[in-house]
Amino acid sequence: MVTALFTNVPMQNQSGDRLVSKAAGAAIAALFKSSDKVEANVRAEPVAKLLQGSLDGFDFIGKGMRMYNGLRIEVMELYLQAVSIDFSAIFTGKVKLRQPIQATMRTVLTESDLTTSFNTPFVVEKLQRLKYQGQPLHFQNTQMIITEDRALRLKTQIGVGNPNQPIEVDLTANVEVEDRRKIKFVNVKYDGNQESVDLGKSLIDHVNNLLDLDKFALENTQLRVDRLRVGRDDITFYGIAKINQFPSGMKNK
Repeated sequence: MVTALFTNVPMQNQSGDRLVSKAAGAAIAALFKSSDKVEANVRAEPVAKLLQGSLDGFDFIGKGMRMYNGLRIEVMELYLQAVSIDFSAIFTGKVKLRQPIQATMRTVLTESDLTTSFNTPFVVEKLQRLKYQGQPLHFQNTQMIITEDRALRLKTQIGVGNPNQPIEVDLTANVEVEDRRKIKFVNVKYDGNQESVDLGKSLIDHVNNLLDLDKFALENTQLRVDRLRVGRDDITFYGIAKINQFPSGMKNK
């Protein structure tokens, strides 16, 4: 019966679970501007359960995923159990959930990803909302470095009012999660003269207010981080993604 059902669809040589896997993987991948690799796998036993839109589980692994706002993710993994979908929507290339789902999530950002993120217009614009001594700030050459003792070092040049006379800011901090949704720089150590230190303190206060996951989540999703691990050259976040519906567009392009 399942084979007969799929003889009239574009991917007619594929079984139902592979068809749903492709559609679901494509729906998630479409939320990103580009990706190096996308793998999706639907589990349904027996496969006939798909006709009722019932899935035992769904796994998604994406690598080298670049968001429309310029942010890049080295690895994103989503693992879901007991998913209910509108099966008829698959034939239009869409994935529609019959009820909200909660996915186990693992996300990896490399040192390079962190540096790239802090230099995107998307993040720079948010950083420049900070006024220091009543003056606008101009950021240049921001670097994020993971130190040997697994702390984060932030180096940047900031022009206060005048972009042609930047102040060097160099600080090192640990990173932790607060209330499962805020990423915080803590135990901060500042290098440089007093002017650099004072500017660095204002910057950290501002950044800590910015790094709220609800400000970066895609439409109809909510992200929560239970823990993070700083490696030699990357940071891994472990948590959950609550998805009310597969997003139809990109938030904060």
